[in-house]
Amino acid sequence: MGRKQSSLTRMPLATGLRDVIEYLEDELAIIDGEHRIKLANPAVVRRLPQGASTPVGRLCYKVLEGRDSPCSAPLWLCPLAKVMNAGKPAVIVHPRSTPGEGATARYVKISMHPLKDEHGDAWAVVELRRDVTAERELEDQILRRHHHLYALSRVSGAVSELRDLRTVLNVSLDAVLEIVNGEIGGILLFDSRNRNLRYRVYRGLSARYAEKMRMKVGEGIAGKVAETGQPILLEDIAEDQSVAHRDLVSTEGLKGFASVPLKTKDKVVGVLNVASHTPGRLTGDDLYLLNSVGHQIGTAIEQARLYDRLARASERYRVLLRHALTAQEEERKRIARELHDETSQSLTSLALSLQAMVGMAELKGIDDAELMDRMRKTHRDAVRAGNEIVKLMKELRPTLLDELGMATSIRRYAKDTLEAQGIQVFAEFTGAEGRFRPEVEVTLFRVAQGVIGNILEHSEARNASIRLECNADECLLRIQDDGKGFDVKRLTRVDSRGRGAGLFTMKERVSLAGGSCRVVSRLGQGTMVEVKIPLPGDSGDEKDTGADSR
Repeated sequence: MGRKQSSLTRMPLATGLRDVIEYLEDELAIIDGEHRIKLANPAVVRRLPQGASTPVGRLCYKVLEGRDSPCSAPLWLCPLAKVMNAGKPAVIVHPRSTPGEGATARYVKISMHPLKDEHGDAWAVVELRRDVTAERELEDQILRRHHHLYALSRVSGAVSELRDLRTVLNVSLDAVLEIVNGEIGGILLFDSRNRNLRYRVYRGLSARYAEKMRMKVGEGIAGKVAETGQPILLEDIAEDQSVAHRDLVSTEGLKGFASVPLKTKDKVVGVLNVASHTPGRLTGDDLYLLNSVGHQIGTAIEQARLYDRLARASERYRVLLRHALTAQEEERKRIARELHDETSQSLTSLALSLQAMVGMAELKGIDDAELMDRMRKTHRDAVRAGNEIVKLMKELRPTLLDELGMATSIRRYAKDTLEAQGIQVFAEFTGAEGRFRPEVEVTLFRVAQGVIGNILEHSEARNASIRLECNADECLLRIQDDGKGFDVKRLTRVDSRGRGAGLFTMKERVSLAGGSCRVVSRLGQGTMVEVKIPLPGDSGDEKDTGADSR
């Protein structure tokens, strides 16, 4: 083995144990209480400089650590004395400085175990040294990945339920700066008019800087990121010649700089910039994390924009529907008025004329039986047509709703419609005797009209109950029947035959009035419709501001 390794033969060790120690890849040394190396295996010898003398008999801190005194803080505190006094092992991990590498380039794990004599007293320690740099790097990578996942989770949790774009941007930027422990950053989005990138939210930057920093795609750092979809990391942005508005960058004192794309799928929707006043403050790990977060923010931005477009489309739909329903009511009133003023009066006049003609014929003793039968039948048809017109006018716009109010018109309509067909009606009204705003009365009457029509046409019910209860805040209308019921879950849309149109129209009408609608039904167990309409602070007796007022 040579002179340097002959120390193994000087210790009273079994041959097998000497072989294990000799071929052990880890460094092993036996050190006494005076820090003298009593034994060193070949792994220790191999790390000594070429031509160095045997480590046996030398001070351990000089041989193993290159120090002139025992190891102490701030590096680490040598546990030799503690292990020997307590008679218990100790383990530490500390950085090992190696020429040509960083001061913390490698890590060594040191395990010390006491060696005791026949009296149980420790006379030396066995020191086992193992290079754990790879394990530390793996631990660091795991910790970094955990940090990245945690950061992504935080950003995702912060923005996943948000719908307002500006709130998404502010929350995202604050979360990113907190994650990287930074104070300077901003999010740039494309201006819809000229497709320039400009800051929408920012932190730690002056308003002048944010206003001046407007870049086309491909221009400056953010423009290049937007063009290529690839992140950029600069140790010192002030030294980069491609930076736009270098004078502003210098005025802001920006140094370390990272810029990442905000993506949704393969589309870049914006750019996230994070900066510092210290060169090299942002690292590759920060860039990796920011790039991952950028995908989350990009998706949240796109979702917020889609939600905004959907909200605008929904509002346009609601406005159009409100106008359609208003126009429908106005048309109902016009047709009802024309039927009353023209058709109904004409039919009434016709019926009276026919009745007079029948009377005159009877007085003159006309004995043509066939003619008399035809005249009487024509008179009956005219009366029936007149009654149908009156019924149609009530369907279109019940005069009772204008003259006597909501409660009376709902009660009368229910009894006239259902009891005429053998369906018993039970009605209860509380606090609904007064007048309410037109939109409230029309909405609740139309709902009642629609539900009563469904009971008559589909339910096969024998009984129906109507309850209308109003207080200072809202009106609650509940209509229930004991009919055959239906599966509400299956009625998710209006089919080609129009089935479901009444239910969805009713819900939309209630929604336009600011209310809510609930339908409960089961096969064989009847149906219950409950509608709540909020009441404005003033009463309907005050000045009418129109059907669209709130």
